[in-house]
Amino acid sequence: MRIGIAGCGRIAERGHLPAALGLEGVEIAALADPDESRRKHCRSLCERESSGEVPAFASATELLRSEPIDLLVVAAPVAHHLATAEEAASAGVRALIEKPPAPDLEAARRLAALDPQPLLAFNRRFLQGEELRSAIPAEGWVELDLELHFRRDGWGAHEARDEALLDAGIHLIDLACFLTGSAPIAVRQAKIEHERAELELELARGRARITCATDRSHRETVLIRDRSGKTLARSSWGGFRSRFSGLLGRPDPLVVSLQRQLEAAGVSLGEPPHLLLQKGHPHHLATAADGIAAMAVIEAAHRSAQLKGAEVTVAPVETRA
Repeated sequence: MRIGIAGCGRIAERGHLPAALGLEGVEIAALADPDESRRKHCRSLCERESSGEVPAFASATELLRSEPIDLLVVAAPVAHHLATAEEAASAGVRALIEKPPAPDLEAARRLAALDPQPLLAFNRRFLQGEELRSAIPAEGWVELDLELHFRRDGWGAHEARDEALLDAGIHLIDLACFLTGSAPIAVRQAKIEHERAELELELARGRARITCATDRSHRETVLIRDRSGKTLARSSWGGFRSRFSGLLGRPDPLVVSLQRQLEAAGVSLGEPPHLLLQKGHPHHLATAADGIAAMAVIEAAHRSAQLKGAEVTVAPVETRA
């Protein structure tokens, strides 16, 4: 699988590049970024590890015109996601778009109208999702508590300064829907600041309490209970334990999740995700419809916060198959 990466920021440098370089059968065919220094830096990382020349372009347009690729990883700031995905679709190339999928709900719907439909990089499906999903009964009410905190300044993003709900919270919204296998119904008790947010999300078969922050030490926790309060599953990582694991040379969870995501993307290139599911393949990649659902929750959360925590119904997802 030949991939192009549009956007040479921190998620490409620390995530997508090492993930792709560590996988057999995956080749980084080209890079694109308007920032020459970022472009050169990521190109040197690729060539150091792959021992081959990797073309680098100032735009995704040039990349798509110059290099034959199977998948375009869109890791640019969110304001460029839709336009870049449209260019990929026009070239007949499937895009894998980093979170958040779009700046607003309408743009997420426009992504879903593209052909081929983009895939979305909600990589927590390949971390906590893979770890916990088998512990959840196929039926019955479940309660989830999900937290994601990280210090944005420590991450060192070059451009992105999205609000915490769009940056971190959207991972938890998608994870709640993925783990329960159900659609979002309503949001209540939302409180939103730029660096912190919390909300309660009602799902078709459960309820999720979500908190996120981009100004606190890294920690990710998922706790799942049944209706009686019995713990069904728990996942916790970050902080000292994660740093200690790194010192021991254990794989970086971010890189591992992105490798699993790329492998799933490779399987999906031949057929749409919903057909893979019908054939029994355990396809975990988020689709454009999942992106609409997550952005609809974001929109409802903002409305709830404006109404001092009042319950707001989540707009239903309507997209083609």
